[in-house]
Amino acid sequence: MNRLKDQYNKIVAPKIVKEFKLENVMEVPKIIKVAINSGIGPFRENKEAVESFAEELSNIAGQKACPRKVKKSEAGFKIKQGDTVGYAVTLRGERMWAFLDKLINIAFPRIRDFRGFSDSSFDQDGNYSIGIKEHIIFPEVNPNTTKGIRNLQITIVFDKKEVEKNKYLLKEFSFPFSEEKKDK
Repeated sequence: MNRLKDQYNKIVAPKIVKEFKLENVMEVPKIIKVAINSGIGPFRENKEAVESFAEELSNIAGQKACPRKVKKSEAGFKIKQGDTVGYAVTLRGERMWAFLDKLINIAFPRIRDFRGFSDSSFDQDGNYSIGIKEHIIFPEVNPNTTKGIRNLQITIVFDKKEVEKNKYLLKEFSFPFSEEKKDK
């Protein structure tokens, strides 16, 4: 069992039950999946760079990245129907827990000038989205051999729509939220 999942089952879930005075452990929020998306942008014309990035993203996620194709041609962007414009990966189960563990404990500390993520990035469904400017923060990517730096969008999807509990869950996993002071 992954250590983050073990921490969730043995420490975090009981702590949330106690903190929020829940009647049942089934009321505790659970992470359902993690979605990773990235566009290929100006590297679309360079087939070697696109293939290299698809392989890097697959290595980061631990499973094959799925290409995202254009549904409708757009002359202004010089794209035709069926062209690949990005890649996506959806992680569930053990791969999801392993990725979250790697993201929180290895990748985030490698971000330059990092001051934490905003806690206002929760959507109305209680899911949390973050943007990463450089995919080279992951240990699977060699910055010396990569053929261009790409952005990643990572969305953590919860089963409950309660932002306060979901945020508390991420804080218990040592998720780095920024300590911004809000003036009222």
